Amino acid sequence: MAKAKLTPIGDKIVVKQAPEEIKTKSGIVLPETAKEKPSEGTVVAVGTGRYENGQKVPPEVKVGDKVLYSKDGGTEVKVDEEEYIVLSERDILAIKA
Repeated sequence: MAKAKLTPIGDKIVVKQAPEEIKTKSGIVLPETAKEKPSEGTVVAVGTGRYENGQKVPPEVKVGDKVLYSKDGGTEVKVDEEEYIVLSERDILAIKA
């Protein structure tokens, strides 16, 4: 698993996107224009949490979790040729089992 060279703050989470699929399960190759960015990945770094009603609430995800996140959420960043998404914890929709 890749280790992010980023340290998120607050409720921010750094996710390494899952690799893009270039073929469908039936073997059909998708053209570049039909591809969607994946909306799942692996958590590689986690911030310290958020404050709610004056209390610090720790993040619900941890490094190594496979997560689904909002396609519109986050900011794409590139560090040492590796691409990551930095999301707020609220942009994470689910943890995959």
